[in-house]
Amino acid sequence: MSIARPAAFAALALVLAGCGTMHTSGQRVVRAPARCPDQTVEVYFEQFSSEISKEGRAVIAAAADAAKPCKVASVDVLGLADSVGGDTATNLELSKKRARAVTEALAASALPDATFKVAAAGEAGAVTSRGQAAPMRRRVDIVLHLAPR
Repeated sequence: MSIARPAAFAALALVLAGCGTMHTSGQRVVRAPARCPDQTVEVYFEQFSSEISKEGRAVIAAAADAAKPCKVASVDVLGLADSVGGDTATNLELSKKRARAVTEALAASALPDATFKVAAAGEAGAVTSRGQAAPMRRRVDIVLHLAPR
């Protein structure tokens, strides 16, 4: 029994030694390509306002930061308004102001160079099929079209 025990330890040592990984100079590290899926974010506004809130600025900064490792192919910015409290022309102008404010904030946030497509929908689509005001329309929708560098 005492002879079998050292032989078992020797066999175990050989097996464990074979589990080690040896690297040769011919091996290369293979890295997965950067994942850069498109990002969609929303910036919300107070009623009748086009001023970006502290929370809205944080959303913009986070989106710009997440896009840094990627190439920004283009950015879609769509300003929206609800149908409460204003006429169609007023709400369209408000949605344009919101879209411009967000575009300026994105450009100032160190977002990599990109082409901006800015649009405004006003209150179009702000009423449900039952004639009720659609909730959460006081916003700007942003789509960052990203690609690996």
